[in-house]
Amino acid sequence: MRHHVRQTRENGVGMGRFARAGAMVGALVLTAALALTGCGNDPEKAPVTATSGGPPATDAAPSATTAAPQPATEPLPVSPADGAKSRPVSTEIGARVPGGGKVSTVVLTSKGRTVDGRLRLDGSSWVPSAPLKYGTRYTATVTGTGADGRIYRGTSSFSTMAKPNSMIGSGLYLFDGRTYGVAMPVVAEFSPGIPAKDRAAVQKRMFVRTDPPQPGAWHWLPGGTQAYYRAPEYWKPGTTLTVRLALAGIPLSNGRYGNTDRTATAKIGRSFEMKVDNASKKMTVYVDGALARTMPVSLGKKSTPSSSGTMVVMEKKESTVFDTRDEPDPDNQYVTEIDFAQRLTWGGEYIHAAPWSEGDQGRRNVSHGCVNVSTANARWLFAQTMIGDPITVRGTERRLEPGNGWTAWSLSWDEYVKGSALPVPEGGAGPAF
Repeated sequence: MRHHVRQTRENGVGMGRFARAGAMVGALVLTAALALTGCGNDPEKAPVTATSGGPPATDAAPSATTAAPQPATEPLPVSPADGAKSRPVSTEIGARVPGGGKVSTVVLTSKGRTVDGRLRLDGSSWVPSAPLKYGTRYTATVTGTGADGRIYRGTSSFSTMAKPNSMIGSGLYLFDGRTYGVAMPVVAEFSPGIPAKDRAAVQKRMFVRTDPPQPGAWHWLPGGTQAYYRAPEYWKPGTTLTVRLALAGIPLSNGRYGNTDRTATAKIGRSFEMKVDNASKKMTVYVDGALARTMPVSLGKKSTPSSSGTMVVMEKKESTVFDTRDEPDPDNQYVTEIDFAQRLTWGGEYIHAAPWSEGDQGRRNVSHGCVNVSTANARWLFAQTMIGDPITVRGTERRLEPGNGWTAWSLSWDEYVKGSALPVPEGGAGPAF
């Protein structure tokens, strides 16, 4: 049995339609701020001065000059192909330089204006820093250098499609400019879910950059309604997360298209970890690795056990109401005012003040699945925690269900990377840019 908070969900810029109470939908996001790739000209030699020989006279006539010939250029096929029509606004510019060469510059223009963008680190394509415009003509000029030093150049003009009618809703659980706990995953949400065969293409357009650099990976939940991004370990305190979910116009196999790009840049704060042991009925709290406080708890009784696993604080309410009158068991139906509530699962597990169970805390489990603490301890925790702080519960009768909250950290790294739609290098993937 789980509690339900009798309040509507606060929505950030984004989906606004998901029914699970207490979640935050931020503006959905790429992983890095993108800058225009340099648009240099072909290298040229300085003019050479020709003379007739002998020492120059001070009153000699102006000398004739001839420019050295420019290096010959080879044709370079560019994608999209020249003349292509109805391209998605998520289109990237690609070119394969023969002989293992590399693309050096990409210039994309429309109506006399240059479009900002950046090459992927692997050189596979150039990604515009914002969605292209619907129903617009673009010209791409790509220059590359072959392994043998040859210069390659190609040009392509193409047009984008009209704005589609059928789109997917999307959301990003990250607010721009906020500070989060070390276990805050990047959470992308989709409605309807992304079909399994489309997840690799979608994942390739979800960019995350960390400063200082830390490897990471995406993990899809069954049904494709959510994907998490995390590192092998908790984020380093002080990390900056820059995210872009570049999904506007991305085509899916079900005939839908991504509705918008979402971006956010957020900070990771100090390390604050809560660990609960059912055997001892105690919570230990560590701040930056040092033991800060130990407190007695009461967990869920056998009929309504607490979940074992690593959860994340998703929402904080200084005062709220638990309303369980829709529960099928009459013994579990009640309406109770609650102080210092911190949501851990969508199913209704919280850390909260429970003055009625203070005599049981540290001795026996009497809750409906929540972590009960005294009012004094609940007040202290509430003042210290932030969204994204982890709590690990061990030794209960129930295992945390994937997707019941932000469950990215409840899996080992080896288990976690199995949920990626793309291969994950050993130790985790780096940024795309």
